Amino acid sequence: MYFTDRGLEELEERRGDEEVTLAWLAAKLRAFVDANPEFETAVERLATYLARDDEDD
Repeated sequence: MYFTDRGLEELEERRGDEEVTLAWLAAKLRAFVDANPEFETAVERLATYLARDDEDD
């Protein structure tokens, strides 16, 4: 188990029944990077991964 699994499990438990838009997610990620600029590269990689996830289909 990775350390991030705990955060992902908490996210699923607390907000798993909610529906969100990708625009909402992008805004939350921007706010996170504004508050935590040291994670800019990781967030950029995640956003790129999510944006291109269907390229292999």
